[in-house]
Amino acid sequence: MTTTVLVAFDESPQATAALHHALSNADDAEIRVLHVNDPREWAGSAGVDGVFYADDAFERSKDAAEAVLEEAEEIASEYGTEITTATEVGIVSDTIVSYAEDHDIDQIVLGSHGRRGLSRFLLGSVAERVVRRAPGTVTVVRDENPPDES
Repeated sequence: MTTTVLVAFDESPQATAALHHALSNADDAEIRVLHVNDPREWAGSAGVDGVFYADDAFERSKDAAEAVLEEAEEIASEYGTEITTATEVGIVSDTIVSYAEDHDIDQIVLGSHGRRGLSRFLLGSVAERVVRRAPGTVTVVRDENPPDES
């Protein structure tokens, strides 16, 4: 039986490390790469005279997601591996868990900034929320040089 691995992917070094980890450790696994397009991030996109245009922001975010997933495909090609890519719209942690449930994912691999202390408390942790709610195994690839936040 083939294992299905989901890698949560964005433009961060942590996500890139997670993809490399999955590609180098998941022999004969089906690798799916998911980019979550979070509408809360569109708010920073202003139109003419600072007026927010949701349609324009969404279109720009779709273009950015395509570029991010092309990068994932390039990384996979370095390993001689084909991947399946997808983009979903939603809150990142919720969407990762829902995608895993809907697609019978055996393992989720995601990167983490390795924040500690007050910073982690205030910012929350996508990795932590996914670990708590995921339907299967989760591998968290930590940043090798986490910020010094005591």
